[in-house]
This record gives sequence, C-alpha cells and structure tokens, in this order.
Amino acid sequence: MFRMTDADFMEKALDQARAALKAGEFPVGCVIADEARVIVSGARAGSSGDCPNELDHAEINALRRLHEVGYTGNVERLTIYSTMEPCLMCFGAIILNNIPRLVYAYEDVMGGGTGCRLENLPPLYSNSNIAVVADVMRRESLVLFQSFFSDPGRAYWKDSLLAQYTLSQE
Repeated sequence: MFRMTDADFMEKALDQARAALKAGEFPVGCVIADEARVIVSGARAGSSGDCPNELDHAEINALRRLHEVGYTGNVERLTIYSTMEPCLMCFGAIILNNIPRLVYAYEDVMGGGTGCRLENLPPLYSNSNIAVVADVMRRESLVLFQSFFSDPGRAYWKDSLLAQYTLSQE
C-alpha cells in the first residue's frame, strides 16, 4: 500500500482552500484521510454575503461528509488535515468523532482551539488522546489568507486580530 505524507494530504486540503477562495469564501480547506487516500474533503462555506454564518466550517463539512458516505473503516487510522488551526467548535467536533490525529497549516491567533487544555475539561474531552501537528505547509496556507485579507471587497473578519496578524507575516 502506498503511503502518502502529511504534505501530500495538506496539498489536497489546500486545493479545497483555493476553491473556497475562488468562490469568495474564507480559504479554509480540509481533508480526512487514512495513510493511503483521502476519504472525504470539505471547504469553508457561508462566510460571504450579507449574513455570514459560523457553522459551515471546513472541518464540520468534512466530518458531515464522513458520516454521509457511511465510512465504516477504522477511525483510529484517520487524520484530519486543515489549512487553518481549527476553532473550539471544530476541535471539539474532531474529538467527539474520535479522529485521533489533527494536522494543520496556519495558526489561528484569534480563535484557534488546539491550545485548549483538555485536562481542564469534562471527561468526554479530557480523555481524548488527540495528537496535534502544526505548521505543515504553513507558508502555502498563509499566502491564501493574505490574498483573502488583502482584498478590500472582503468584509469577513476584516480588521480583526487575525487579519492584522496575517497581513503582518512575511
């Protein structure tokens, strides 16, 4: 069986992020994979228009698809790859779906959830053994977020801490 690397899978997540950006959405892409293949993918939706929502995150969309396709494989062999550090909602959903490994590209200084001290939470979360790997293809992801925040026509998180931090990165 051919084994893909974290960078191979993150490139697939970046493809999702590029598609989201092209559609006018916040450029977050996500894939859920085993060691050999992408099982499902997802991209951020609902961040554009007059009434953006905070429900259609890439990770939530990918987790939803994993259940829609009726995945029956060993969840312990799955990794979720995201172009941005998941927020608390998504990090909690990843834990609750028993995904044992998370790999992300770009840190979310405003809303990233992976720094949460799980041992301070109730057992449903504190008993999780999730492994988190950061900064895989960070630069490639940063470029997408800089493109998004540099566009004066995009209102989503404009002038936020995340936008300021992202635009200050080299």
